[in-house]
Amino acid sequence: MKRKPFLPGYAWLLLLIVPAWTEILYYGARLLNRGRTHLDFSCGLDRVIPAVPWTIVIYSVCYLLFWVVNYVLCARGEKRDAYRFFCADFLAKAVCFFLFLLLPATMERPVIDGNSLWDEALRLLYQIDAPDNLFPSIHCLVSWFSYIGVRGRKDIPRWYRMLSLAMALAVFVSTLTTRQHVIADIFGGVLLAESCYWLAGWKAVLERYTQFINGLLRRLQDVVPIREPICHD
Repeated sequence: MKRKPFLPGYAWLLLLIVPAWTEILYYGARLLNRGRTHLDFSCGLDRVIPAVPWTIVIYSVCYLLFWVVNYVLCARGEKRDAYRFFCADFLAKAVCFFLFLLLPATMERPVIDGNSLWDEALRLLYQIDAPDNLFPSIHCLVSWFSYIGVRGRKDIPRWYRMLSLAMALAVFVSTLTTRQHVIADIFGGVLLAESCYWLAGWKAVLERYTQFINGLLRRLQDVVPIREPICHD
C-alpha cells in the first residue's frame, strides 16, 4: 500500500506562500511609510500596563511552538478547509498592508533598566523591531488564525483546541506586556482574522484563490506535480 505523504504537494505551496507574502507586505509597508507621521492609538489602560520582560518568551516561542504547528495542521486538513484557511490568511495580510499605509501607527516604549536575561532580551527586541506596522497586530492576527483553523476540527482533540485558544490569548497579553502593541491592535487583529475567514468562505472568493494557486502549481509542476482542481463545491 502506498504510504500517504505527510503533506500533499499543494499544502507545501500554501505553507511556503505564507511567510513570503507576509515579509513582502510587512517590509514593503515599512519602506513606504518611512518619514511619514505615525499615529498613537494608546488609550489610558495601555499607559498603565507594565512591561513584564519575561513574557518575551511567549511573544517569541509562538512562532515555532504555536503558529507553525497549527498552520501545518490546517494544511493537513480537508482540502477545501485548507484552501479556505490559507485564502483567509492571504486576504488578511493584504488588508494589513493597506491599513499599515492608511493608519501608520507607533507607540511609546518604556525604558528597560534591569539587567536580567529577560531585560536584555527585551532591549534587543526593541533594537531589531521598530515600533511601526502596529495596527492591526500581525502577532494577534496569526495567533487567532491558529485558533480559528483548529476550533471546528473534530479530528483534533478538544484539549488541543482549548490549548490553542489559551495560547492565542497568552500571545495577546504578551504583546501588551512586552510593550509591542496596544489594545486596539489586538482587537484589530482578531476582527480582521474573523472577517477574512468569513469572506474566504464565499464561493467566488475561494474559487478565485484556488485558480491562483492552481496556476502556481502548474508552473511548478516539476517540483509539485499536482494539477487537479483543488476546491469545488
